[in-house]
Amino acid sequence: MLAYQEPVFRFAYLFLGDPDDAEEITQETFLRAYHNLKRFDLTRPLRPWLLSIAANLARNRHRSVGRYLAALTRSFHADPSEPLDVEQHTAHSQDADQLWKAVRQLNSDDQQIIYLRFFLDLTTAESAQALDVAEGTVKSRLNRAVGRLRVIIKNNFPTLSEGYEL
Repeated sequence: MLAYQEPVFRFAYLFLGDPDDAEEITQETFLRAYHNLKRFDLTRPLRPWLLSIAANLARNRHRSVGRYLAALTRSFHADPSEPLDVEQHTAHSQDADQLWKAVRQLNSDDQQIIYLRFFLDLTTAESAQALDVAEGTVKSRLNRAVGRLRVIIKNNFPTLSEGYEL
C-alpha cells in the first residue's frame, strides 16, 4: 500500500491545495479502501480505484470548504472574487506558479481531469477508472478542460503562452 500513498496524497494535495487536508484525505482513502476491500474487483488495477476514492473524498471536502467559505464571505461581506492563495506552500518557478493558478480557476471537474492526466500521468483508461466514467467521457472532458484552460491562460496569464501556440 505504501507504493500508492504518494499518488493519492499528490492528487489530494493538487485538488485541495493544503498538505494537512491532503494527508487527512489520504488516510481516509486507505481506511475506506480497507473497509471496502471485499467489493474491489481483483481484475482491475488498484491505483485507479484508490484514486477514485480519493477523488470522491476530495470533492466532498472541496464542496464543504466552499460552502463554509461562502458562508464566511456572506457574513463578513468580503470580496468573493478574491482567490485563495494556495501557492504559499510551493517554491516553484514563476511559470509553474502561474500554471497552477490558471488550473485553479477551472471548475472542480476540469481540475480533476487535468490533475489525473497531466499531473499524475494516468492513462485515459486509468483516469476513466478513477472517475468511474467511460474512456470517451475522459477524452471529451479533457478536451473541454484544456480548451477552458487555454482561454484562462490567454486572458489572465499571457506570459505563459509566449512562444507557444494556444
